[in-house]
Amino acid sequence: MTALKNFVQRHPRLTAWIVLAIGMVAILVWSARDVGLLPGQWAALIVATIAVAGLCVWIIGWEDEEEESHQEQVRE
Repeated sequence: MTALKNFVQRHPRLTAWIVLAIGMVAILVWSARDVGLLPGQWAALIVATIAVAGLCVWIIGWEDEEEESHQEQVRE
């Protein structure tokens, strides 16, 4: 458990990406379970969903970077 906590503290964005991707893929699978997609279609949708989760975390991280740079400017 300590190793997991250390990983989360060292890699917060990667952790957010993993958690968000798992949730989004779960929602995707639940929503599209009766659609009759082929395995290749499922794979493409899952890969695209994971990529979108990564983009979301990256975009949300822009605000953190702006706040950090603003705080550094205020300190100077």
